[in-house]
This record gives sequence, structure tokens and C-alpha cells, in this order.
Amino acid sequence: MLAAVTVLFLVVTAFGPHGTALGYVQAGAEAAMVGGIADWFAVTALFRRPLGLPIPHTALIVERKDQFAGTLGQFVQENFLTADVLAERIGSDRIIPRLGAWLAQEANAARFAGHAAHLAVRAADALRDEDVQRVLAAGLTRAAETIEVAPVAGRVLRVIIEEGHHSSLLTEMISAADPYLVSHQAELRERFEAEAPRWVPDAVYRRLFDRLYIRLRQKLAAMVADPNDETRLQLEEWIVKLPDRLETSPEIRERGERIKRDVLASTALRDLSSSLWKNARHALATQAADPTSELRRWLTETVIAAGLRLGSDNELRDSLRRLAESGARALAEQFHDELAGLVTDTIQRWDAEQTSSQLELLLGRDLQFIRINGTVVGASVGLALHAIVMAFG
Repeated sequence: MLAAVTVLFLVVTAFGPHGTALGYVQAGAEAAMVGGIADWFAVTALFRRPLGLPIPHTALIVERKDQFAGTLGQFVQENFLTADVLAERIGSDRIIPRLGAWLAQEANAARFAGHAAHLAVRAADALRDEDVQRVLAAGLTRAAETIEVAPVAGRVLRVIIEEGHHSSLLTEMISAADPYLVSHQAELRERFEAEAPRWVPDAVYRRLFDRLYIRLRQKLAAMVADPNDETRLQLEEWIVKLPDRLETSPEIRERGERIKRDVLASTALRDLSSSLWKNARHALATQAADPTSELRRWLTETVIAAGLRLGSDNELRDSLRRLAESGARALAEQFHDELAGLVTDTIQRWDAEQTSSQLELLLGRDLQFIRINGTVVGASVGLALHAIVMAFG
């Protein structure tokens, strides 16, 4: 448009003296040129120096970016991050009821559950195995230190006896002893012979071991087959009296505590904590990756139930709204300066030339219309002024 009105002005001017009509054309084209150039200068001066000339008060965005950042940060702080504005917005937008309705839909609940499960997996992956194992071991140690082993074992055994399960348990233990003797016969013979005096012939000890070994297996078989076996009855009587001894005997209780301390100080506890953590993390990752897993289904059902509860329980909804408003007020009062500073610091870190160029590209279409409007308005004003001159000329 600027080029067109310039050509029009040059053509009309080149004709020399002209009549009233061409006078209006010349005046309109001249004013349009002035308006177009003026708006081109004004718009360009916002982003850079027109024609590269060091004209004062040009390249305003480049020169005053930091000042603009501070002003924008203050504007956001005073108009968006105040406690009253945030609390009013939370109440007026009915955020809690809308959240409840959204969560109550199964598709949304499943999506939320998936995100929650994957977030838990990422949190678990971010933890160091050594730290988690140390915490687990410390927790297990603290829990175990508060429990006396012997009295607890006595109470458990008493329940087993009162329920009448001790006899079947004893049968299982005796039955398991015979396979152990069979699989370790050679080892037991070697240990038995190792304890023999040197002056006793080996053949004698082997015969003695074989006889004892056979008699022991026969006795175990008899104890399993006959509930009234004398040895078995004596063993059951000893078991029946054992809970009282476990609960009252200082010697047994001290022995139990000593065993407990040895176990807690052993590598077995560290191995247990490591195994627990690895198994838990693997199970979490597996369940989180499967939309049909028990974990994902449970999370989805829980989210749906929470959404329905938010939609039907007015008291809960009001409580959450007050909590949200209170939280927003606390955040605004405690961190509004920091949030405003975040806006200011972020803009100040931007490269001034690049920021100006990006803004000009973003607003380019509107900027062109500003220049077009300037050309049109200039032509209109030029025609009006020429008409006034002609009227009083």
C-alpha cells in the first residue's frame, strides 16, 4: 500500500498543474505516505532501530526488556497471586465439584490411576537401593528390639496346643526327620567315627553306628505310627509344658534375646531387607505397567469412589473447598514474592534480540494491519484537510 500511494503521488505530481479532482488525489496520496511511514517507524521502533539509526527511544523491547520483566512480575503479583483472588477463583469456579464429577468417570479414573502408578514407579526408581535397604533394616531392627522372642514364641505355641494342632505338627516333624537321616547317613557316620577313641577299632564303631542308626529310624517310625508310643507321649508332655517355660524362665528368655541379637547383627537381615525391596519394586513396576492388574484396578475403584463421594457429600466438599482456599491463601502470602520473582527472572534471562524478534514474528500479521490502518487513516485525514483548505481558499 505504501508503494502504491507513493507511485500514485509521483504520477499525479508529475502532471504539474491539475484540477480539483487531481488535487484531492495528490493530497490523499501524500497524507497516506506520511501516515504509512509514520506507523512503519512507530511499529519498527518497538522491536529494533529503524534503518539501524541510533534514534533515541527506539528498540524499546530490546532496551527495556528487564524493566518490562519487573513490571510484568509486579503486575502478576498484584493482580493474579493475591490471596483474595485465588480464594475467590477456587470458590467461584466450583473446582471441587467439577473434580469429583471428573474423577467419578471410569475412563478418567483409570487414566488418573495409571499416572499415579507410573509416578510411584518413577519415585521408587529414583531411590537408591542402599538407602532403602538401610531404612528397612533399621525399621526391622527397631521393631524386633521391642519384642521379646521367647514369650511371643510361648504364646504362639500355647495357641497351637489349645487348638490341638501340636500333635499333628509333632508327627510332621518326626516324619521329616527320617528322610533327613537317610540323605545324611554318610555324613553322620563320618562325624560319629571322628569322635571315637583311637584305640577302638573302626569296624566296631561302624557296627555300633549302624545299629544305632537303624534303631533310631525304627523308633521314629513307631512314634509316627503309634500316637500312644511312650517316647512320643513324653515328647508331647514336654511340648505342653514348653509355653510356660518360654514365658517365665529367665534363662530361656535371655537365650532367646541373645539369638535375636545375633540374627539382627548378621548379614541375613540385610539380605532380607534387600530381597524385600527388590521384590516390592519389581511387583510395583509389573502391576503399574498392566492396566488390568490388581493394583491398577484397586486404584481406579478408589478414585471412582472418591469422585462419587465428592459429588454426594456436601460436608466433605465444603471441607475440601475451605482447605483449598486456605492452602491457596497460605501459598499466596508466603510465596507470592517468589512467584513474581520467577516471572521477572525468567524474562530477564531471555536474550533481548531474540525475544524482540520472536515477538515481532508472533505479532507480525497484526503489525501489518497497524501499518495498513495508518496508511488509510493518513489518506482520510489528508483528504479532509484538503477539503477544508479548498472550502476556505
